[in-house]
Amino acid sequence: MKQPFITVVGLGSGDADQLTLGVWKLLQRSHQRFVRTDQHPMMQLFREHELTYRSYDYLYEQLDSFPDVYEAIASSLIQEARTAAGIAPETAAQPVAASIGFSAAAHPDHGIVYAVPGHPMVAERAVQLLRERCPEAGVALQILGGESFLDQAFTRLGFDPIEGFQLLDASSMTASLLRPQMHTVIGQVYDGFTASDVKLTLMELYPDEHPVVVGHALGVAGEEQILTVPLYELDRTPGFGNLSLIWVPRSEDDMLRNRTFERLHEIVGILRSPEGCPWDREQTHQSIRKNFIEETYEAIEAIDNDDPVGMQEEFGDVILQVMLHSQMEEELGSFTVYDVIQTLNEKLLFRHPHVFGDQGANDAQEALKNWEQMKAEEKLRKGIDPSKQSQLDGIPRDLPALMKAYAIQKKAAKVGFDWDAIEPVLDKIQEELGELREAIASKDSEEQAGELGDLLFAAVNAARFIKADPEEALARTNHKFKKRFAYIEEQLRISGRSFDQTDLTEMDRFWEEAKRIP
Repeated sequence: MKQPFITVVGLGSGDADQLTLGVWKLLQRSHQRFVRTDQHPMMQLFREHELTYRSYDYLYEQLDSFPDVYEAIASSLIQEARTAAGIAPETAAQPVAASIGFSAAAHPDHGIVYAVPGHPMVAERAVQLLRERCPEAGVALQILGGESFLDQAFTRLGFDPIEGFQLLDASSMTASLLRPQMHTVIGQVYDGFTASDVKLTLMELYPDEHPVVVGHALGVAGEEQILTVPLYELDRTPGFGNLSLIWVPRSEDDMLRNRTFERLHEIVGILRSPEGCPWDREQTHQSIRKNFIEETYEAIEAIDNDDPVGMQEEFGDVILQVMLHSQMEEELGSFTVYDVIQTLNEKLLFRHPHVFGDQGANDAQEALKNWEQMKAEEKLRKGIDPSKQSQLDGIPRDLPALMKAYAIQKKAAKVGFDWDAIEPVLDKIQEELGELREAIASKDSEEQAGELGDLLFAAVNAARFIKADPEEALARTNHKFKKRFAYIEEQLRISGRSFDQTDLTEMDRFWEEAKRIP
């Protein structure tokens, strides 16, 4: 039985002069040639020398996605190699080792050749699949290089990759991959739709007017085009095809750097360094604890005011608090902000099995149930026995009292310590109000405060029954009071008077007027 054999070769980026002599000789003596696509300038050379071949272009039309195409190509090539070696489909494969060479080696007559544009190891997913699967399929694999489109990019665009360089796939790039301080080459820009996706991704970091370079058929005589366009015009540029790429030159522009998380981490580290800010260096977790609370409430105020500009600034102030506390621990060697991010990401993935796992959730209640189940599982993994914990554990000690009362009651209700209807809750409010009246009559300040607390706690219970967050409800009332009180102030100003020149009757009249204003 013959050994099934696949040789993968690179056809270069387009010009016939880029094809290596070894690959050309191999192509000429091969009996079975397969190409990923015949939409490549090198195929003209095949036709001129009457080299027959089979193309996988038809798969691009039949299948719905590029990953499906590459899967199909790899499976087809393995089967073709086994068939060429005279192996029946049902015959068990004997594992073999794959090899990668960069010079033409002796090639068995029974092997097949698979030719790809550029270099086989650059942006060729089907080749990577062959490397993974050929050994266990019993198919020997040899990979011979060719000039990649990157060689032409470095030469024709004129940049040195040692300055910092990254290659991204247009079909899968995300803004998180972008690094302004590195030259960025984006390949697989097959058409205008793909270019549009690239544009939108780049716009998450770069300004609309930022210059980008489009390269078509680099190194191909008579076909090469190199255009510099503003980012917003990227997808309006004609000519995108199989030989197109986009280059975003590296930049030291501070505005771009300041849009990255890495720059924020760097700035906070500098502020806390010996050469940094004396005030920042002196701070501890305890000294800026109150700042964290204040910044959080300022962010909440911006949310309540539906103020996008304010939110943008205040959210940044909250993030700064996280960065400062994390930097303090980084200096001690405990953890870094990247550990914080990793922990958060892993928690989100773990607690959303209905999104990132195999569970389902048809509505918010099912999603919340999954979340609680995974939280319980986390405790078990940490060695915490839920049976030995209080049902009220897990509520932050310093949570504002109104919010804490709401959280306590929700946890108690989960185990059945709750009323069945709201009527007894309202009766409880009346009962606590009566006890408060008695305490006021007794003139005992401690008892008065205690009974007031009981009344507020009962009111929180009512909020829970009508599915209203008491903190939000009170916040709305505070806002409403301020608005109506401001109306009273305005009316007094209009009449040229102050509060000591009016009385409660008139103020109450203004108040009622304010209530009628939307």
